[in-house]
Amino acid sequence: MEREKFSSRLGFLLISAGCAIGIGNVWRFPYITGQYGGAVFVLIYLLFLAILGLPIMVMEFAVGRASQKSVALSFNVLEPKGSKWHIYRWFGMAGNYLLMMFYTTVGGWMLTYFVKMVKGDFVGLDADQVGAEFGAVTSQMGMQIFWMIVIVLVGFGICSLGLQKGVEKITKWMMCSLFVIMVVLAIRSVTLPGAVEGLKFYLVPDFGRMVENGIGNTIFAALGQAFFTLSLGIGAMAIFGSYIGRDRSLMGESVSITILDTLVALIAGLIIFPACSAYSVNPGEGPGLVFVTLPNVFNHMAGGRWWGALFFIFMSFAALSTIVAVFENILSFAIDLTGCSRKKAVACNLVAIILLSLPCVLGFTAWAGFHPLGGSSNILDLEDFLVSNNLLPLGSLVYLLFCTRRYGWGWDNFIAEANQGRGLKFPRWARVYVSYILPVIVLLVFVQGYLSKFFPAFYARLFGG
Repeated sequence: MEREKFSSRLGFLLISAGCAIGIGNVWRFPYITGQYGGAVFVLIYLLFLAILGLPIMVMEFAVGRASQKSVALSFNVLEPKGSKWHIYRWFGMAGNYLLMMFYTTVGGWMLTYFVKMVKGDFVGLDADQVGAEFGAVTSQMGMQIFWMIVIVLVGFGICSLGLQKGVEKITKWMMCSLFVIMVVLAIRSVTLPGAVEGLKFYLVPDFGRMVENGIGNTIFAALGQAFFTLSLGIGAMAIFGSYIGRDRSLMGESVSITILDTLVALIAGLIIFPACSAYSVNPGEGPGLVFVTLPNVFNHMAGGRWWGALFFIFMSFAALSTIVAVFENILSFAIDLTGCSRKKAVACNLVAIILLSLPCVLGFTAWAGFHPLGGSSNILDLEDFLVSNNLLPLGSLVYLLFCTRRYGWGWDNFIAEANQGRGLKFPRWARVYVSYILPVIVLLVFVQGYLSKFFPAFYARLFGG
């Protein structure tokens, strides 16, 4: 059976960007930027995005396009006879399932908040009451399960329509709507009285802030954000490489996707920092920024209920774009491995994802006393740690070594595939960098994740802050 292809280049770019663009861009990026000094952090982040994320994205796309398969079979197709690279496919597939085990719950929170904003549930509440609302949402098992199932049904519903008629067509509409909503929200935010200080914090670098937070700490925070924002290492991008032709080079396409991904993160900052400045709210308040801080900001704003609703529908689109992209990947595993129909793959995986997503919900309710990583950690933290701190960096290392070592697919095969077609070429002079230096950087990201998680005092002494 011939592999279905995207109907247009725009479809490929928007869907690949949609996979990269998620709650990491519009939730994690602003609060990490707030914590690590604003504009100076953004500069370092952009540098790392170019030298770290971009080469690995090209490699994932190249493996997908050359093999015409998902991560379930791509290594089997390209590896030298007798080698064992294909063992990684189980980890790659596990990464996609693990990501969806908590992403569906967080996507459900976004939809919940959209509905609450439309209903006016936050109107008249003080700051403490707004904060208590998030606790109320995460403590209601039935409501969380309901919205998680809604997200799963919508995601697989889109995928069931096929690559072109479902995933491509609807993601195009969703991503275009997301950009329009973001621009409208950003214009509203930067025109608020008192927004100038927030803009200065976000756009004018102050290296003194970098020293305050610890230079090493700031650099590693930027390194981590640049690495995780593109969801590289679990084959989530490779699948879209298998759906495109060879008329354009992969470096040029990867640059376009990275720019789209970065644009969304940067515009999210233009929404959040001026608004926080206008209402004297601290933008570095951590993960609660979206669910606690921003509803307070909207409460102070004229017509805030509707601006809040617009913000949370945009957040829902950001989450759903990633969910649809990863669901498409998950369906391709079943189709590649068993040869089953798309409808059958949807039916089986729909049930599987709902069941696999339940522990995350239970971690906030019935199993709230279970702290897998110590402290106040929950099941979501464990699932996120397994993906973000283990499978993404180690998977990226596998792709790097596979594409640069003669015992793998090899540099010559990779560069020939990556540079086929018109457009920007992957530079041949970068061979030493991607073969020897970049793997060390990725290993550092992996080690840093463990140090900051399990040895925070030692990490603080080592890197400052």
